[in-house]
Amino acid sequence: MRALDAALPAADGIAVFNRVYLAVTEEVDRRIDTGRFPDARAARTLDLRFAERYLAAVDAAEADRRPPACWRPLFQMRRHPGVRPLQFALAGINAHIGHDLALAVVDACRDLGCEPADLADEYERVGDLLVALEERVREELMPGPDLLQIADPLTHLLGSWSLERARDATWTAARALWALRRLPDVAEEFTERLDTAVGFAGRMLLTPLRD
Repeated sequence: MRALDAALPAADGIAVFNRVYLAVTEEVDRRIDTGRFPDARAARTLDLRFAERYLAAVDAAEADRRPPACWRPLFQMRRHPGVRPLQFALAGINAHIGHDLALAVVDACRDLGCEPADLADEYERVGDLLVALEERVREELMPGPDLLQIADPLTHLLGSWSLERARDATWTAARALWALRRLPDVAEEFTERLDTAVGFAGRMLLTPLRD
């Protein structure tokens, strides 16, 4: 993530999200190191599996392969001049929380030999951090009052998506995927539909507000 931050132009949509996610990852690492998570091993495993999903999407796009549907809108629109930085940040958060986090919980449970319920504390602590960061991102990237008055559609877009609701839905999805692990065909179909639905929400968040 630090290499991406150094290599990408600041206005690139992936760079905008990457800065947000890098800040989250560094804060999670600090909190793990200072004992803020009850189970450091579980927290690190979840954090690692979570990050791997995002980095795999970046690798796929750079290799001209198709990233998951949840990430495609951001990669497709990353240089569009009509999309504002806040939209890029929220679209990335939407993809990573709405899709990747559910799969990361399942991956972590397999690695640790545990149930999703055993990761509930770590999930909630990471989620609380993400919510706090989202609030900061909105404050830092929100256009000034004059511009916002002109760009009323941005107000509508921002009000149509909530990280807290996405986090709750993701926990339900993770539990469902874990319950379906012995039904691989059904689990694959569920994952594909989740991916598509999150991608649709991302496309709406990236609606250009100017040419």
